Amino acid sequence: MKNVDLTGKTVLISGASRGIGAAAALAFADAGANVALLARSRDAITELAGQIGPKALAVPCDVSRYWEVEQAMNAARDAFGGLDVVINNAGIIDPIGHLATIDPEAYSHTIDINLKGVMHGMRAALPGMIAQGSGTIINISSGAAHGPVEGWAAYCSSKAGALMLTGVGDKEARGAGVRVLGLSPGTVATEMQREIKASGINPVSQLAWEDHIPPEWPAQTLLWMCTAAADEYLGGDVSLREEGVRRAVGLI
Repeated sequence: MKNVDLTGKTVLISGASRGIGAAAALAFADAGANVALLARSRDAITELAGQIGPKALAVPCDVSRYWEVEQAMNAARDAFGGLDVVINNAGIIDPIGHLATIDPEAYSHTIDINLKGVMHGMRAALPGMIAQGSGTIINISSGAAHGPVEGWAAYCSSKAGALMLTGVGDKEARGAGVRVLGLSPGTVATEMQREIKASGINPVSQLAWEDHIPPEWPAQTLLWMCTAAADEYLGGDVSLREEGVRRAVGLI
C-alpha cells in the first residue's frame, strides 16, 4: 500500500520481534508512522528499532501481564505524543496435541497470550482512543477462529475468543470514532509454520513451504486496514484468503 501516508501517526505492534509483527513494523515505518515495538525478546526488537531509526521505540513487554502492556502504551504516548493504531499480533501455537493429552498449564499459557493479551491491548488502548475520538485496533486472527482444527484446541479457542473481543470492541467503541477489526492472514511463512510442520498432526502441517504467503502480505494488508476502504469489515475479520481482499490491497 504505497499510497497510505501515516506521517505523524503512532502505531504500536505487539509480537514485533519476528514474522508478521516485524514485517508490519517496517511497512508502517515506510508509510511514515512512528512505531512502538513490543515483544518479550528485547534483543530482537532493539535491533529492529535500530534498523528503522528514531521513529521506532523498542519496549520489552509480556502481553499476558496487563500492567506491562499499559506501561508500554504510556511509553509510546510519551515518546511520540499520541497513539493512533494498536496491532495485537503477539501469539503462540503451542500446545499442539489432542485434548485428551495436552498439558492444561500449557493451554492456560496460550490463553494468557493469545486471548488475554488481546484483551489487555484493547483495554489499555481504548480509553485514550475514545477520549480523542479516533483510533484503530487490529487483532490478528486466524481461520482457526472460525473453525476447529485437529490438535489446536488452545489456538482455536483463543483465536475464537479474540474474534469475539473484536466484535464487542466494535459495538462499544465505533460510536466514539474508534475502528476495531481483525486480520485472518491465512498461512504465513513464519517460525510458527515451522512448529506446525514439525508436529505433523493435521492437514496444515502437510503444506509445502511455498504454499505459505510471505509476511509482507499481511503487513501491507494491515496498512490498508487503517484506511476507510476496510470499514465494511469493522467488528469482524478481513481474510487474506479472499481474492477480492488481495486485489484491494494491491497484492495481485
